[in-house]
Amino acid sequence: MTDEASRDGDARARPDCDDSPHILSEQARGAEDGTSGDDAFHAFWADVVADEIEARDPDDPIVIKGGVSPSGVAHVGNVNEVMRGYFVAEVLRDRGHEVRQLFTSDDRDPLRKLPRKLANADGEIVGLGDVDAGALGRNLGKPYTAIPDPFGERESYAAHFAALLEADAERLGVPVEMVSNTELYADGTFEDAVRTVLSDLEGVRETLGKYQDKVDDEYVPFNPVCAECGKVTETVTAVDLEAGTVEYACTDLEVGDDVIEGCGHEGTATFREGKLPWRLEWPAQWDVLDVDFEPFGKDHAEGSWPSGVDLARTVFGIEPPVPMVYEWFTLGGEALSSSAGNVVTVPELLEILEPEVVRYFFALHPKKARDLDLERIDQLVDRFDRFEEAYFGEVDDEELTRFAERAYPFVVGGSPGIDRPADADPADRVRFPYTFAAVLGMVEDRELREQLARDEGHVDDDTPEWAVREALARVERARTWAERTDNEYNYRLQTALPDVAFDGDVAAALDDLAEFVAAGHDGEAIQAEMYETARDHGIEVADFFEAGYRLFFDQPQGPRLGEFLGELEREFVVARLRREA
Repeated sequence: MTDEASRDGDARARPDCDDSPHILSEQARGAEDGTSGDDAFHAFWADVVADEIEARDPDDPIVIKGGVSPSGVAHVGNVNEVMRGYFVAEVLRDRGHEVRQLFTSDDRDPLRKLPRKLANADGEIVGLGDVDAGALGRNLGKPYTAIPDPFGERESYAAHFAALLEADAERLGVPVEMVSNTELYADGTFEDAVRTVLSDLEGVRETLGKYQDKVDDEYVPFNPVCAECGKVTETVTAVDLEAGTVEYACTDLEVGDDVIEGCGHEGTATFREGKLPWRLEWPAQWDVLDVDFEPFGKDHAEGSWPSGVDLARTVFGIEPPVPMVYEWFTLGGEALSSSAGNVVTVPELLEILEPEVVRYFFALHPKKARDLDLERIDQLVDRFDRFEEAYFGEVDDEELTRFAERAYPFVVGGSPGIDRPADADPADRVRFPYTFAAVLGMVEDRELREQLARDEGHVDDDTPEWAVREALARVERARTWAERTDNEYNYRLQTALPDVAFDGDVAAALDDLAEFVAAGHDGEAIQAEMYETARDHGIEVADFFEAGYRLFFDQPQGPRLGEFLGELEREFVVARLRREA
């Protein structure tokens, strides 16, 4: 997706494009001694991770975890950890293991600033003016679970966000268990971890001080929730290990250049009525949830991961889980940002892509930076189609086929987009090229769409009905893509003859073009002939093209007309050029 290969040509010919197995394959780390062979090579990165997990001889169920802070918009970037973890989980299940895939919500964290955008229950992005923004503004500094849902539907802002993530995972066919940090504190799951931290303050300070500046001899790594105002405070004045409590003062919370004022209350909180700072909370999660594997973005690789490893060993006495750092992907060449409006939600993406295409995107190698370009989403679909063809032995590319043979069953196996009869042969599936689907999207009539697909050879009398149904479903998605991006396919073919009239020269040129089309020429030849015909009749080329657009779209402009006409049923095009009703 980051390369500039064309949608049908170079992207399929170049060995270094995104679906190249040179990117998608990995040498197993156990083969560093120079051995080679099938047992030392994996065509799918998830197998490499699974090897590392199995090398530790974990007990079943193997626990895979991801996590998120519930703020702003739940968008497709949040799915990174869900999908990366899912593919590893599926590989392990394929090897006979029982696996739990957890996703933690850091919902006892305080809301530090107002998000500029939110997403409603359907995944639609809205501004603060469309919700009860006061529910957020009045509660800065409080845990997410203590803040009312600005949409008024869930018990808290945190619950609303968690429901969005869980729904997104379900839309992509991924079964995850959502875990609330607030609940882990409230039910006592974290209590021993908090006690472990507070019983060795000197050791914790020494380790933590290597990674952050604000650790001094007075630092106590526990943040109580004020009983008076409900805000999270960082000021602990005394610890009573026997009673399981801390004394605190509700002081101001610095957020960048801003300050969230504390109420000044002094009180007592139990170990269940607060939270550990993030650098300790993360390894505490590994401990209490018995985490075996966790993928995370590269932002953590040089920050909280090294400190987490150190604290896991020196404070909690455990080994950290198997890690996997993934690269962030960009959206249209820019970083994902809900505040800047550069996000796309999973429901929005599924309006233009089949679930299995989205799953394929996340099956690509996680350590390569990628761009999800909605303007050229056809290129991603083309690569998925080629990947699928490789699985069915329809592509002469040994390495890509090897990757597809391993990864494809996981990509489509749990996809909600695959709904076929029990006796269906997957090899009978039909995938219209995405841009051809967009051309069909210019036609309102479903029967005409199917006829055009038959004329182009994509469907024949032996094609199963379920395969036709699947193929035509892509047309609606491609049509939505054309509308959303307002590209060259965002036009509607007029099935009835528009009420238009032309002067003699233009009419004669249209008649000549009709004869040319009737002779059986393809779209590229029709496009070139339109220029010749205009010149032969002494009319402006632009005027001739406008006449064609008026006839077929009742608009003064449109797509590359000759190529579009080449996709349509020949008899229909000839009759329309002759202005026959």
